[in-house]
Amino acid sequence: MEKSCFRRSLFILLLVILPPVPFAHAQQSPQKEMRWGGDSEGGAPYVFQDPKDPRRTIGFEVDIAAALAARLNRTPVFVQNQWDGLIPALQRGNYDLALNGLEVTEDRKTQINFSIPYYVTTLQLSVRVEQEGINSLADLKGRTVGTLKYSLAQRVLEREGGIRLRTYDGLINAYQDLGFSRLDAVLNDYPIAVYYSRPNPKLKFAGPPIERVLYAIGLRREDAALLNEVNAALLEMMKAGELRAIYEKWGLWNGETEEMFREMTAQPQALEEFTRAITAERTWRDRLRQYASYIPILVFQGAPMTLLISVAGMALAVVFGLLLTLTNLYAPRPAAWLARAYIEVFRGTPLLIQLYLIFYGLPNIGIKLTPLAAAIIGLGLNYAAYEAENYRAGIQAIPKGQMEAALSLGMTRRQALQHVIVPQAMRLVIPPVTNDFIALFKDSSIVSVITMVELTKIYGQLASTYYDYIGVGLLTAAIYFLMGLPFVRLARWVEAR
Repeated sequence: MEKSCFRRSLFILLLVILPPVPFAHAQQSPQKEMRWGGDSEGGAPYVFQDPKDPRRTIGFEVDIAAALAARLNRTPVFVQNQWDGLIPALQRGNYDLALNGLEVTEDRKTQINFSIPYYVTTLQLSVRVEQEGINSLADLKGRTVGTLKYSLAQRVLEREGGIRLRTYDGLINAYQDLGFSRLDAVLNDYPIAVYYSRPNPKLKFAGPPIERVLYAIGLRREDAALLNEVNAALLEMMKAGELRAIYEKWGLWNGETEEMFREMTAQPQALEEFTRAITAERTWRDRLRQYASYIPILVFQGAPMTLLISVAGMALAVVFGLLLTLTNLYAPRPAAWLARAYIEVFRGTPLLIQLYLIFYGLPNIGIKLTPLAAAIIGLGLNYAAYEAENYRAGIQAIPKGQMEAALSLGMTRRQALQHVIVPQAMRLVIPPVTNDFIALFKDSSIVSVITMVELTKIYGQLASTYYDYIGVGLLTAAIYFLMGLPFVRLARWVEAR
């Protein structure tokens, strides 16, 4: 009886002491997420890693996303995505909003819905401090100009015509190349120029602002309800001064944005007209005509450069790979060790990293290569390591008695290698060397990261126009296949001979 009273008293005491908060929390539904896509590798001031703490992602659009999510009573969740793939990933449902300096253009409006603009800016030219005579687009004729890949600035430069254009995946690389005198000018959105051009003592702004640029949030076409919520929240943030505070924090507030805010908050009825974009459905005939128009661009602009890079890179790989093998097998031990170390390093590190080091790293020690030279050298040096192993296997497959017989006939070791060993080994290694050439031929697509305009680069440019990565991709793959087929036939003929 006493034990029963004690237990009852203890239970009542626990009910009094323990707070009811956990029970209240258990009844609450979790807050809905607002998943938004951006590219944290793009750079400041949009979305980037905090230099003080790389674990944190910061930027003016990170602040906008947080404020917008608070207005919508949602939890912001950042989803990393490459900038040039923001719209395809949005359409696939990887996230709800695309928020990363997404410029409003007519072709993009046929693919997705845009919110009301949240920022207005312009394009800004940058040149080296000693450069004179460049103050407008007309002054860029015949010059080499860099810009961000798939941006509005790229379209403006292409529309101007007569300009040697180089496009970049990242924001900083174009300004680095401008400082290295690889470019005559860089054209990018003003926020990019403020953060990457103005602080550089080697660079300066040139000429007045060019072209009005609107930033807006991208949404899927079926998310009409979310679009209305986002527009309403952005309007509230404009009226409350929330957006202006964010832009002033990042040094981006300007008169154009102020004027746009004034017009929008005064005439909200015009907002629906701005965001309404009619999607023009294309028939199969329209698509086929579009694909047919791509063929001359792919075949006559992209394919020749791909062939040049592949053939020149493989020629370097074949010659240098043979030198590495002979050094590894027959040179004094220190030289043999160096050759072996080279082979292991180049086989054990990614080709992409090697291209970055050759193109962007070497200028820091005074070695500046053109994109074409860097592409050929990068592919050649990388594949030379693989060819060296092919040659080593071929040479070691020749019986040792062949070398001994050649030496007994009075030949020197060099003559024996030249006339007896290497010719027989070359016949044995033709199949693997051929396979490596086909692999190099496909790997040439990687050189687009160092501004080389070859077949894959042009594919990306064309696919981004209508966000048709399947049709244009199949067409590009077919061209790669047709270009590679003759080399396969040639290799079989050489093996037979």
